[in-house]
Amino acid sequence: MTPRRDQKPRSLATLPRVSTKNRAKLLYQVQYAARNPGKIPGYLRRLSRDLILRARYRDHVSYYRAVMKSDAAKSPEAAVGSKSHERWLALGQMQFDYLIEHGLKPGDRMLEIGCGNLRAGRLFIDYLEPGHYYGIDISPDILLAAQETIVRYGLQDKMPYLTPVSDLRFSFLPDHYFTVVHAHSVFSHSPIEVIDECLAHVGRVMAPDGFFDFTFDRTEGEEHHVLREDFYYRTETLIALAERHGLRARFMEDWEKRPHGQSKIRVTHR
Repeated sequence: MTPRRDQKPRSLATLPRVSTKNRAKLLYQVQYAARNPGKIPGYLRRLSRDLILRARYRDHVSYYRAVMKSDAAKSPEAAVGSKSHERWLALGQMQFDYLIEHGLKPGDRMLEIGCGNLRAGRLFIDYLEPGHYYGIDISPDILLAAQETIVRYGLQDKMPYLTPVSDLRFSFLPDHYFTVVHAHSVFSHSPIEVIDECLAHVGRVMAPDGFFDFTFDRTEGEEHHVLREDFYYRTETLIALAERHGLRARFMEDWEKRPHGQSKIRVTHR
């Protein structure tokens, strides 16, 4: 049976424990390096890139677009957080299955924020009616890889829309049009001002009975970020931010049961 879109979760106290450690602290990084010496070279490369890009780009969107350009040049699948093709397939299937279980229908009109190279988008495009999928991303490079995914899986007849963006104001999109808005591994790479911008404007493009699902890296301790690439937030912070913009937000507890390191919140109109 498909859960109702307004189904309420149990108390946060019943959820699996999430670390309170601050990954940006030097002590944590030294201890982590001691336990995982093989990851030190990769971290140093990221640190070097961070210093260069931070000096070159002042705003976060430009900064992270450059990060994606660098990562996509090596591997589009790795750029969206998949260490192997098998993991790319599995994570896409996980997102698709969850939305099918939680209300997605073929007639829905879907906006996917940060669609990447269509890890899950290829499944949404195939499932939805033609022209009902709209994917946006800040990275033109990853959208070129998305076009290749459409060709590889023979999805041309589904007429998906793919558009590069420079912000999350959605000013070029129509009012109250999308019944489903989806953002996977977007807010986990976004400072709070980018999340605030998205929540301030997503209600306008979301249909009255629509919903917006997003994942985030959850912490029960101090909110922090690592190299301006990975951001950790408390659940209460993001729920309060959505409510500040006149939306209703609830923690999706059952997402925690899936083999994925992030948490999920669903946002609807009040």
